[in-house]
Amino acid sequence: MAIEHNDYEACAVPAAGRRGAWAMLAVMLGFTFFSASMWAGATLGAGLDFARLLLAVAIGNAILGAYTGALGYIAGRSGLSTSLLMRRSFGAGAAVLPTLLLVVTQIGWFGVGIAMFSQTFTTLLASHGFEVNMWLVIGLSGLVMSSSAYWGIKALTIVSVVAVPAIVVFGVISLAITGGTHEAVWATLWSSAPAADAVLPMASAVAITVGSFISGGTCTPDFVRFAKNGPSAAVCTLVAFFLGNSLMFLFGAVGGMFYQSNDISNVLVMQGLLLPGLLVLGLNIWTTNDNALYTSGLCLATLTGQPKRYLVLFNGLCGTLLSLWLNTHFVRYLIFLNTVIPPIGAIIITEYVIAARRQRRGGQGGTVETGVAGDGASLGAMRVQTRAGVAWALGAACAFMPWGVAALNGMAAAAISYALLDIRRNHPRRPCADCAD
Repeated sequence: MAIEHNDYEACAVPAAGRRGAWAMLAVMLGFTFFSASMWAGATLGAGLDFARLLLAVAIGNAILGAYTGALGYIAGRSGLSTSLLMRRSFGAGAAVLPTLLLVVTQIGWFGVGIAMFSQTFTTLLASHGFEVNMWLVIGLSGLVMSSSAYWGIKALTIVSVVAVPAIVVFGVISLAITGGTHEAVWATLWSSAPAADAVLPMASAVAITVGSFISGGTCTPDFVRFAKNGPSAAVCTLVAFFLGNSLMFLFGAVGGMFYQSNDISNVLVMQGLLLPGLLVLGLNIWTTNDNALYTSGLCLATLTGQPKRYLVLFNGLCGTLLSLWLNTHFVRYLIFLNTVIPPIGAIIITEYVIAARRQRRGGQGGTVETGVAGDGASLGAMRVQTRAGVAWALGAACAFMPWGVAALNGMAAAAISYALLDIRRNHPRRPCADCAD
């Protein structure tokens, strides 16, 4: 495999660097195959009957699909990464803060993923009489997962092409074993009902579904900017979130109901399939972890001007060394940060729509076409866009309102306030003739 050192961190992906739809779909499916979604599925399974669970997952993934699909379309059209799109919306100066926020969160989730894998891996082996030093597992897993992010989109694709079919196949095998072990599995699922004191409101269920991946979904442009065009990127993203994320929720719900476990890898081990369980555990976390590290490297490269590949190794080292501490002390903070990230994506989408509308009308407002929008020099020279910062602050504040779905509240507030501020900026109120001096 040839080294892919040019990840176009400072410019748009040119036509020669674009990749086919199947490669993009594999990367995005691997991205959505994550243990956190299975945990959320188990939570929904404990608080909803199966019909309402399916409805909550469908609504939540429709919201996720619309959000990430829009970002994917923009990335496919422009060829720009998330950090460069932020520069276009916020300006080079104001984009520093949201870019750093993404760097911190993605390194944090990478470290949490390393800890999750290492702790579960050593525990499962110990339960079968194999003692392994946890720090050895942490070091090796950090090195392996950092390596694919270092090599670039080609390596991310290869890992996903191997991981996605393996996870699906072993997941289906697990469901089949569940069906053979427990009589009338589907009848049990459809007739299941939560305890009276554990019923989960539909709004909360949708919020859990959306919240399980809305932060990571904001980084969608980093991967699908390599798609051939905007529609291809949007379709791959939409399918991945509907298929991949829904499948993870189903695995989690079934595992939680029949095995009191929210992870398909643990269920496989309980079913006597130790090696497949360990394989699924590693692949499931790897396909999301390397994407998180890849995003952190791109964002830091935008800020520092240094090559992404070296920054990936630095970020991977930090996440690996701090993994146990991050998993113990930082998860609540990461969940907090997840709440303030979605308004960033909403601003990117709104800015793109406004610019495209002006372009169609022949007015000023920048270009949304590939190449021109991706000129790193022009993006770096942009001044601070105050309205984007204000809209982000308002969106983040509304995300903490005690009603509705937090992510939707934040995104709606950010989009509406950005649009209103843009109208005020480009259409200032004119003084009346009678008031003129």
